[in-house]
Amino acid sequence: MNSLFSHVQIGRYNLSNRMVMAPMTRSRADDAGVPSELVPTYYAQRASAGLIISEGVFPVAQGKGYVRTPGIETAEQVAAWRMVAEAVHARGGRIFIQLMHCGRVSHPSLLADGAQPQGPSAIKAAGQTWTATGLQDFVTPQALSLTEIAAVIAGYRQAARLAIEAGFDGVELHAASGYLPEQFLSTGSNQRDDQYGGSVQNRARFVLEVLAAMASEIGSDRVGIKISPEMNFNDITDANPQETYSYLVEQLRGLNLAYLHVALFGASVDYHALLRPLFDGSYLVGGGLDQRSAAALIANGRADAAVFGSAFLANPDLPERFRAGAELNLPNKDTFYAPGAEGYIDYPAMSLSANA
Repeated sequence: MNSLFSHVQIGRYNLSNRMVMAPMTRSRADDAGVPSELVPTYYAQRASAGLIISEGVFPVAQGKGYVRTPGIETAEQVAAWRMVAEAVHARGGRIFIQLMHCGRVSHPSLLADGAQPQGPSAIKAAGQTWTATGLQDFVTPQALSLTEIAAVIAGYRQAARLAIEAGFDGVELHAASGYLPEQFLSTGSNQRDDQYGGSVQNRARFVLEVLAAMASEIGSDRVGIKISPEMNFNDITDANPQETYSYLVEQLRGLNLAYLHVALFGASVDYHALLRPLFDGSYLVGGGLDQRSAAALIANGRADAAVFGSAFLANPDLPERFRAGAELNLPNKDTFYAPGAEGYIDYPAMSLSANA
């Protein structure tokens, strides 16, 4: 019987445990998308995770969707991320970078020359995004042309290559939370009448082409994908999500991906029961887990690894705390997206707490 503390093979890597740190936006980059000097410390503190998945990182500048979020396109960004990867590896950890193109849920104030956000169709999302001047309403995006879609896919390919050059162990495609890949997948945001819209086969084409581009660049066993059916974040809706995600996951079979990461937040059906039998690789489960529920998923074979978010944010030594049955630090939500060290690198490890 497997446990949270047993080794697991994820892609080409044998991980020391089955506890994965979730990708979490922390907004500690500068206006040029360069991670701050605090970022290596933050991730290195959490290197006892079997695998760290970084915060969402825009693959191209047009994909930026929030203030103070990082990219991996320029030499300065790559150099800063190299320091992060080296810091994690020095502690014996593994880290994948999550590539996050926000698509239509960006804002002109976040983009070069006040450009319009891009999406599969010119359909405005309800809601707001965080900008330098506070919350701003989403705007109507520009519908991507076929030439522009090809350029976005090429941007993902380049970002995957640069991530490996920076020392990351792999990449995760963020295809959840209402960002560009899920915008293509979903009927509410994709009303195209070409090869990227209409049928589920066409709506899934963008995601599959992005995965293929990244896999051809760095190897499929260094590429993962995150989905979150019926999360409905950023005004994303789909007429038949069970059909959409069943088809997508079926198409992932045989691609030899490192993993499929499925995070559920209030979904109306048990997508793990639906999707896990359709996938032939490592299956990561996230969404509101604690030690007990995660251990049960692993022991029962429903997941190969468990993904923890705010628990890792507030407890840099979460695996050690779980193993010892120690009390957990509580996360300070007021500092999740605030610049600076507070609520970022100052959560105490268990050994420090015991000596306080």
